[in-house]
Amino acid sequence: MTGPIDRFLSQDHARLDELLRQALADPSTVDLAPYERFRAGLLRHISMEEKVLLPAARRLRGGEPLPAAKQLRADHGALAALLVPTPTPAIIAAIRDVLAGHNPLEEGPDGVYAECERLLGPEAQSLLARIHEVPEVPLAAHVDGPRVHEHVANLLRARQR
Repeated sequence: MTGPIDRFLSQDHARLDELLRQALADPSTVDLAPYERFRAGLLRHISMEEKVLLPAARRLRGGEPLPAAKQLRADHGALAALLVPTPTPAIIAAIRDVLAGHNPLEEGPDGVYAECERLLGPEAQSLLARIHEVPEVPLAAHVDGPRVHEHVANLLRARQR
């Protein structure tokens, strides 16, 4: 049985996955309209976890971060970096690869979301309300160039488990 935080954030994963699927419905080209909605949604989702969920879990653990927090932060950094350059099918493939390992760490009865709900107990609903209040993240224009792609490659290497 999942709780409200797990349900909300897992449903957001599904919504984001669908937007990414739509963005690459034609494997040869990226449809920018759903991609930009994906990009904005993923940045907000990361913000929900980094600014609300993970700090709450750390507080409830007496200042000790969740065991998966380091991996989650590495994944979040790589994902955010992948959203900087103009999207290509290769970039979307890299995003999907990160998410394929990342989302299972968070979802389900043994995931971070369920662990947070166990820690929160009756505080779960109030934390979910705070998660809902996280604002949209302003989007910057895409930036391309060798330094951007080099930075992305370094972050992808750094997140290897």
